[in-house]
Amino acid sequence: MKNSPSLDEQLEMHRKMVVVRRLEERLGELHKAGKTRGPIHRCDGQEAVGIGATAVLGASDFVTSTHRGHAHYIGKGVDIRGVTAEILGRATGTCGGRAGHMLIGDRDKGMIGGNAIVGGSIPAATGMALSIQVRGTADVAMCFFGDGAAQTGICHESMNMAGLWKLPVVFILEHNQFGLTVHHTVQSPVADLSLRAAGYAMPAEIVDGNDTVAMYRAVATAVERARRGEGPTLIEAKTYRMQGFSTSDMGGYQSDADLADWNRRDPIQVSRGALADSVSTERLDQIEAGAVAEVDAAVEEALAAPLPTFELFTRSSPYATAPEAV
Repeated sequence: MKNSPSLDEQLEMHRKMVVVRRLEERLGELHKAGKTRGPIHRCDGQEAVGIGATAVLGASDFVTSTHRGHAHYIGKGVDIRGVTAEILGRATGTCGGRAGHMLIGDRDKGMIGGNAIVGGSIPAATGMALSIQVRGTADVAMCFFGDGAAQTGICHESMNMAGLWKLPVVFILEHNQFGLTVHHTVQSPVADLSLRAAGYAMPAEIVDGNDTVAMYRAVATAVERARRGEGPTLIEAKTYRMQGFSTSDMGGYQSDADLADWNRRDPIQVSRGALADSVSTERLDQIEAGAVAEVDAAVEEALAAPLPTFELFTRSSPYATAPEAV
């Protein structure tokens, strides 16, 4: 079993994290300029969870995401141009401008889609895992959800079925400390939500969610276990949401001390530090500059693209096959 990334894989995870961070920054700017449609749920500070976890998966594995899923999309290989255009509501988007930033899906990449309903991704992934089991393939379903969603009834029902039927699903709990604007200490009587996995006869692991390599290793073990038919795993990734709940959030409930502490543990800087002994500063700078340029080009391309028309609602995007089937 291969449960550690190669140097090339680490570099690609680093590049993708910078892509996601730059995308979030540009979306914040575009929202302030009135060029986005509705609020954007940014994932600044959480990039390592989505990128590290999805790096383990193959093209035929399935992922369900959340309202804060840009790292999941990019990690699973959805084209940055299509994602950006979709978020900006353009006809060239992954789903033809019909999904917005929360609901992007790409069948060919195994991205079943984001979900605007808190906890909605959990039963969807569990259902995909049941489908995999019935069809007898070696694929795996992966589900991302937050600590707020962990308090929903559908979370417990899904995990109960997954544990009972030994479904090939990996539950990734992005514990970013807040459900909307409510701190986790007033949402749950336990600090470590992974304790609940014992009730469903599944193993659990707490991981530093700001460390892509740690995420990769933990998820690799869980995925291999699922492929062997040994059932689900719950991984609790401890991380922090560096921005508000959405771009419409007025803020004021995150302490300056917490923000400073987590900023020192920025996942991109953690990754860069881990690569420093093996990769030159010049090469890392080049990779990061390339990622920034890729996003900036995608934004400019999207802004110049047409808005959807009625006729375009029945046509496919150039970046995904048959999005109407997603």
